[in-house]
Amino acid sequence: MADLAKIVEDLSALTVLEAAELSKLLEEKWGVSAAAAVAVAGPAAAAAPAAEEKDEFDVVLTGDGGQKINVIKEVRAITGLGLGEAKALVEGAPKAVKEGVNKAEAEDIKKKLEAAGATVELK
Repeated sequence: MADLAKIVEDLSALTVLEAAELSKLLEEKWGVSAAAAVAVAGPAAAAAPAAEEKDEFDVVLTGDGGQKINVIKEVRAITGLGLGEAKALVEGAPKAVKEGVNKAEAEDIKKKLEAAGATVELK
C-alpha cells in the first residue's frame, strides 16, 4: 500500500505536459486509449437524460367522481366526441381521453377534467 501512496503522490506532482506524455506512454505500452474510454462512456451518459425527459403524455380518466354529467360535458368539449361516445368513455373509465399530447396540454386537460369532478392520471 505504501508503494501505491507514493505513486499517487508522484503523479500529483506532474505538470500537465508531463501527465500528457505519461498518458501517451501508457497508451503505447498497453495499447489502450483514454479517449476511447471517454467516447464509450459519453453516449451512455448523454442518453440517460433523454430517457428521463418525457415529452408525450396520455391523459387517462380514472373516474367521474360522482359528477358523471359534468365530466361527460367536459370530455365532449375536449375531444369533440358525440354524446354517446363521450358517455361510453366516461362509463368505461379508466380510459384515455387524449393520447400523445405535450405536457402543457396534458396538464390543461387534467385541470379541466378535475374541475368537472373527474379523477385523472397522466401517463
